[in-house]
Amino acid sequence: MTFCLNATIIKPEKDHDIKSAVILLHGYGGDGKDISMLSLNWKRHLPNTVFICPNGHETCSINPSGFQWFDLTVEEPKYILEQSLNAEKILNQFINEIKKNYNLKNNKICLSGFSQGCMMSINLGLTADEKFNCIVGFSGKIIDKENLKSRKKVSTDTLLIHGDSDQIVPPNFMLESKDFFIRNDIKIETHLIKNCDHHIPIESSSIALNYILKKIK
Repeated sequence: MTFCLNATIIKPEKDHDIKSAVILLHGYGGDGKDISMLSLNWKRHLPNTVFICPNGHETCSINPSGFQWFDLTVEEPKYILEQSLNAEKILNQFINEIKKNYNLKNNKICLSGFSQGCMMSINLGLTADEKFNCIVGFSGKIIDKENLKSRKKVSTDTLLIHGDSDQIVPPNFMLESKDFFIRNDIKIETHLIKNCDHHIPIESSSIALNYILKKIK
C-alpha cells in the first residue's frame, strides 16, 4: 500500500506478527530516518511492534534537507495554529492508512514525537474519535490550549519528557501542559531530565520505553 506520507518503517522480524505500532513524529527540520533511531533499542523489547516514522509533508523553511509539520518562520499564533491543523488532517489520513494496512485499532497505537512532533502527537491523541494506546512526547508543548480544549474528544494517557536546560522549547511549557492535562482529567506522567537541552538522551529514551512497555501488551 502507498501511504500519503513518505516514511521510514521498521518492521518486526519475519517470525513475529505485527500486533501494535509506534508512530514517531520528528521535530522541525528533521525527518523520519532521524527519529527512527529510537527504534534501534526499543524494537528488541517490542518484538511485535512496527515503528513508523513519516517525513513531514512540507520541506523545512530553514533547512531544505529536512521537513516540517508547520512553518515557524512566521511568529504569529493564529498562522501557526492554522498550519498545525492542516498537518493534523494529513496525519490523520496517514494514521488511517496505517490502521488499514496493518489491521490495527487506536488502542494498539502509540503516538510519539519530538519537539514539533510532540506537539502534533498531543493534538492527534486528544482529538481522535477513539483513544490511542498512549502519547509519548519529548521536548514539546501544547500549540493552543483553548483550541485543543474545545476539540478534545478523548483522554489518551500521556507521558511528557523534557530537558531542564532546553532553550528551544523551555521546560516551563511541560509544566503548562501538565496543568492542562490535569485540569482536563487526562492521565499524565512527566519527567524533567537534568542537564539536558533540546534533544533525546538515553535516559529519556529508556523512560519512554518502560512507559510504552506498560501500555502495549
